[in-house]
Amino acid sequence: MAILALDQGTSGSKAIVVDDDGIHAIVEKPVTLNHISNDGVEHDPHELLASIVDAGREAIEQAGKPIDGVALANVGETVLAWDPETGDPLTPCINWMDKRSKDIVARLESKADRIHELTALVLDTYFAAPKLAWVRENLTKEGVVTMSDSWLVYQLTGEFVSDTSTASRSLLLDIDTVEWNDELLEIFGLQDEKMPRLVASDEIVGTTTLFGGEIPVGGLMVDQQAALLAESCLDPGDSKCTYGSGAFLFVNTGHEAHRFESGLTTSVAWTLRGKTSYCVDGQVYTAATAVRWMKDMGMISGVKEIDKEVAKDSGGVLCGPSFAGLAAPWWRSDAGAFLTGMKLATGKAEISRAILEGISAQVAELAGLIAAGVDTPLQRLKVDGGLTNSKVLMQIQSDLLQVPIDTYPSAHATALGAAAAMTLALNPDMSVEEGPYSWEPEATYEPKMSADDAAAFRKRWVAAVEANLEF
Repeated sequence: MAILALDQGTSGSKAIVVDDDGIHAIVEKPVTLNHISNDGVEHDPHELLASIVDAGREAIEQAGKPIDGVALANVGETVLAWDPETGDPLTPCINWMDKRSKDIVARLESKADRIHELTALVLDTYFAAPKLAWVRENLTKEGVVTMSDSWLVYQLTGEFVSDTSTASRSLLLDIDTVEWNDELLEIFGLQDEKMPRLVASDEIVGTTTLFGGEIPVGGLMVDQQAALLAESCLDPGDSKCTYGSGAFLFVNTGHEAHRFESGLTTSVAWTLRGKTSYCVDGQVYTAATAVRWMKDMGMISGVKEIDKEVAKDSGGVLCGPSFAGLAAPWWRSDAGAFLTGMKLATGKAEISRAILEGISAQVAELAGLIAAGVDTPLQRLKVDGGLTNSKVLMQIQSDLLQVPIDTYPSAHATALGAAAAMTLALNPDMSVEEGPYSWEPEATYEPKMSADDAAAFRKRWVAAVEANLEF
């Protein structure tokens, strides 16, 4: 049974063809991220759609296999307005990093506690609803305004749907009932909007003819939760971190939607076999994007060479690579990146290492918050994403977390998670536990730094972050 899994991401779209024998084709297409202002970040919707269709067609041609189903993983917080009759976009796609809705967030600050109570998220421009409201207030009143998944699925199938994991990133979903909430819609001024039908991730939502024949479409999931599923984080306490454009730490919390006062957020992990599981997550907004900045600034010659070019010690330099702001526990979208502790002997190699340490330190702080919130410290961390190829970064991460790290043996966890969900959709008698997740770590990293030294570094790093936020 061969699945075409489409993964529409921040900087590109990917298509893989996978069956029980493994992956038979991988095609990637870059997409343009338009930084139109300090706060404005957009995509061309036509380019996003073309990227997944072209990648999918090429992958099928390469694989040379009949396709039994098409799955889609997507970025959950990117939005646009579009015509529900023709499917034509009415606005650009407003990317998840876009902060032009910050005035709306400020205006609704008095509702923040109620929003958190209903959604288990925080009121922030990162999530979809402020951007949806901004589109309505500033761009168009026409058509429907949704997250990008609904538009992409409509282009594939003609159906108007969103899966529960993606919807849980909107600030419009009641996290306990897993239904759109009228009070939340009214808070954001979206009470008159037509909302997509909510579906499970193991649901076949329609068919598509864009890839030859009439092929079932399902396995819909938001990107990070798809990776969580691929890495078989099926039980409470199982955790993974994806190191892509940002770094995203997710921990399965079972069938209970926890609320955290520390700024952590809870989302739907997935709805499978009629049951909804939840996960707590923390975000580091810039990971690979910070590494690309290093390359653009001439600090490293390329991402693949980073391990050869970073210093073995940062020489006391500390970095907060918060180029796109800070998430939990600070939730400061206005925060900027910083370097401190530089001396005349400081060079590019020391700064480069400090940036890697800054990425790892943010993940470690998130892990500490999660452990305190669920009263269960992380015992082990599964990791995926392009930056896991950096042995230096992974060792730093293991040191600061003080736990072993297992690297996922594929760069395609998000697509494989969506494919796993589609496999469940096509095999209704298969249990979630029987799904196609079996894997062995490509590498395992054990802590080499002492617990005392790790704690001391984290304390210094947090103090530097707090000091920077005062400016």
